[in-house]
This record gives sequence, structure tokens and C-alpha cells, in this order.
Amino acid sequence: MSDRAALVKGIRVWLVLFVVCLVISGATAFPLVHELRWTEELFRHLSVPERLPGLMEWIERVRRGLDTADADYPFLLYGTDWLAFAHLVIAVAFWGPYRDPVRNIWVVEFSMIACAGIIPLALVCGPLRGIPFWWSVIDMSFGVFGVIPLYVVRKKIKRLEAMTAGRPAPALA
Repeated sequence: MSDRAALVKGIRVWLVLFVVCLVISGATAFPLVHELRWTEELFRHLSVPERLPGLMEWIERVRRGLDTADADYPFLLYGTDWLAFAHLVIAVAFWGPYRDPVRNIWVVEFSMIACAGIIPLALVCGPLRGIPFWWSVIDMSFGVFGVIPLYVVRKKIKRLEAMTAGRPAPALA
């Protein structure tokens, strides 16, 4: 396998990993009410209330809020449906870099900016919405951990670009 082919394969592996995580993250926003009930049951089974009472109180509070919204104001959960949909649409955008990484590096760079934007969003909106700081840290970790594969991909694309400088790069379909 040539260096170029190996580099393209590495880019694609990282992109697929990122897209799978993005799809899973998005898909889990659809069944929030049920997921939180299952999480609460699992935590009780694992004795989390005794070990981490603050976490358990938060999970119970969020579950009660979701139960109330689901029963009395189900249209509020439509917002999380849109959140899920946005994740899935963003995942589709990565077909561009998968197909032609050099030409579509902008998708990776845009996504890196979005990952960075998670931090101020969590720091500003978290307190405004009564989210515990430790939960905002968990939210911010999505941006921190999300940017890692994107950074790796960007570096690899830049190397690929340098390899193909001066000659037209064929489509990588």
C-alpha cells in the first residue's frame, strides 16, 4: 500500500469513528424519557445513591422534569428531537471529507470550531438553566474529546495535501 493510500485509509478510519460517535450521541437524544428511567434503575441497582448521592439527586430531578414534560408538555421534547436530527445531519456532512479530504477539510475545521463552542455555551447557559457545574464539565468534555479525532484528521489531511501539492488530486470516492 502506498503512503498516500495508507494516509487516506487512516483519515477515513478516524472520520468513521467520529461519525459513529456523533450518530450515537444524536440517536440517544430521541428516547430521553426512557433512557433516564433505565439509568435511574441501573444506578439504584449499582448502589449509586449511597456512593454518589448528589449525582443520584440530579438524575432523579432530571427524570422528574422529563416525566412532567412528557406527560403535560410533550412538545418541549420536540427540541431534543431537533438536537438528535442535527447530530445526524452533521454526520452526513462528513461524507465530503471521507470522499475528498483535501477539498472538504473545511468540514473538519468547522466541526473543530463547533467543539470549541461547546465550552462557552456550557459555561454561560449551564448556570442560566440551573445545571450543576460538574454536569457542565461533562457537557464540555464532548467538545474536548470531540476535537481530538478531528485534530488528528486535520493533521493527516494537511499531510495528504502536501503529498499531492503540484498535481491534481483524484477524487477518493
